[in-house]
Formats: sequence, structure tokens, C-alpha cells
Amino acid sequence: MSTASVRKAGDMRTVTAGVLAIGYVEDGPAEGWPVVLSHGFPYDVHAYDDVVPLLTAHGARVVRPYLRGHGPTRFLSASTPRSGQQAALGSDLLALLDALSLEAPIIAGYDWGGLASCVVAALWAHRVRGLVSMASYDIIDIAAQRAAHDPALEHAVWYQHLFQTERGRAVLAEHRRELCRLLWRQWSPRWPFDDATFDRTAESFDNPDFVDVVVHAYRHALGTVAGAPDLETLEEHLARRPPITVPAVTLDGADDTLKPGGTADQAGMFTGRHEHRVVGAGHALPFEAPTAFADAVLTVHGWTRA
Repeated sequence: MSTASVRKAGDMRTVTAGVLAIGYVEDGPAEGWPVVLSHGFPYDVHAYDDVVPLLTAHGARVVRPYLRGHGPTRFLSASTPRSGQQAALGSDLLALLDALSLEAPIIAGYDWGGLASCVVAALWAHRVRGLVSMASYDIIDIAAQRAAHDPALEHAVWYQHLFQTERGRAVLAEHRRELCRLLWRQWSPRWPFDDATFDRTAESFDNPDFVDVVVHAYRHALGTVAGAPDLETLEEHLARRPPITVPAVTLDGADDTLKPGGTADQAGMFTGRHEHRVVGAGHALPFEAPTAFADAVLTVHGWTRA
């Protein structure tokens, strides 16, 4: 990690955006070309510490928000449902773009952050310049999630089944760091992360809404609970599998145990300029292969800079 990354990662700001006070980190020139890097579960903005300097060196203004339920991000009202559904994550990202007056940014992410980025690119294409998405078209097909899958895949997503139960909620609440460390190891089997790297991110799991948001996210994704009523229309749009029309580079981690076989077969969901790449990394791709992730963002920037 670079010295600049450490210094700027401590420069946390907050902005009111939609139903949240979103904590975020910003690097690079204020007048630079904007890019928003969104993290996943169970990670936080530190996933991009080594990606950021590669982008700011090319003039980027880089914004890294903490997702709902993570780090310093907080709900503005106690009455707002602690939903983790995909329409909520996408709405949060859109609200952030508006709150920071980011005009035509490139949006990039993985895991939940890739999901949020795909939702915005699919539903509000006019608001963004391009997309980088790990796992390609990462919008959840909730109807398909209700069907049985290959046992090997069901085994890989054991945590999602665990979270369907109240026992699973208790495990996450009482053993969140142990559980999340286990997920890191299983999803990125060739990544020898150290304790300091994990502990720096694990502080974000102490958010008071972490458990509620995570549990709802996976219960909604598997179709076992309802979403927030005000997000139902957006979920209906997403259920129709809208194509992504903005220029996009999509990524797979060759060692990502959550995506066996990769996602190249989803190329048909991208109707604009599109390139798919396979990177020697696991699920935590920005951590493991920061140069490859940054290069994907720079590729989209090169395609769209005019």
C-alpha cells in the first residue's frame, strides 16, 4: 500500500444522500474525471487502496463510499427499513452521484458494489459514462434464485443459506469477524492476506446496521422476505433483466470460488461497447490485482473520454 493511500484513507467525509449519511473517501483533483469505486460484503473502501493511486496518476477524481451497513455510513431515520436489497444499493449509489454532483462518472465495483453499479448502469444509464463490473451482469435474478442449483455451487454459498435462519443472524452478530475472515479465505484461496489487512477492514463490520442489512440482503436475494415497499417498482424493473447499454469492461477472478466457470456467457446483456477479461485473482480482485482493476477503469475512460 502506498503512503498516499494510507494518508487519504483516513480522510473520511460524509454527505447526506437519499436515506443515508454516506461516509466516503475522496482522492485526486477536484476537477478530475470522476470515478466511483464501490466495495462488497464483507469488505470496505480499503479494497481499493492500491487501485486509487493508479487512477489519480491519470487525473481521476476517485470517490469510495462505504455501503449501507458498513463503516461510518448511517441511516438518517430509525424508521427506514434496514434493507440490503439490490434496488436499495443501486438507489444509494445514484443518490451519492446526485449529492456530490458527479457528472457522468465511471462507476466500478465488485460483489455488492458491482451489483449496485450494474443496477445504476441498467436503470439510469444517462447518469454514467461507463461501467467496470466484476462478475459481469451482477443484477440478481431473484426468480431464478428460488430454484435448486448444482450442489457444488450450493456448497459455495453456504453462508447465504445460513443467513436465512435466526441462528445464522446470531452467528453473524456474535462472530462477525471470524465468519468474515473465513469468507475471505474461501473466496480468495490464493491470497495470503495478513492480519493487519483484515483488521483494517473489519472495523467497518462494527456498524450498528451491519447485521440487519446483510441478513436482509441475502434473504431478499433468495426470495424469502419482502423488500422495502418504496423500492418495489425498481425491483420489478430489475426482474425484467434490463440490458446494460453503457460502455463496460467486465472481469472474472480465475480463482473466485463464487463464480465457477466465470461469467463470460453473460456478454449478451451488454449492448454497448464491451470487453470481458479474466484476471489471476480470487473474489477480492481489487485487493489481489489492483493493476488489473485500475486498467479496466482506464480502458473505459479511454473509450469515453471524448
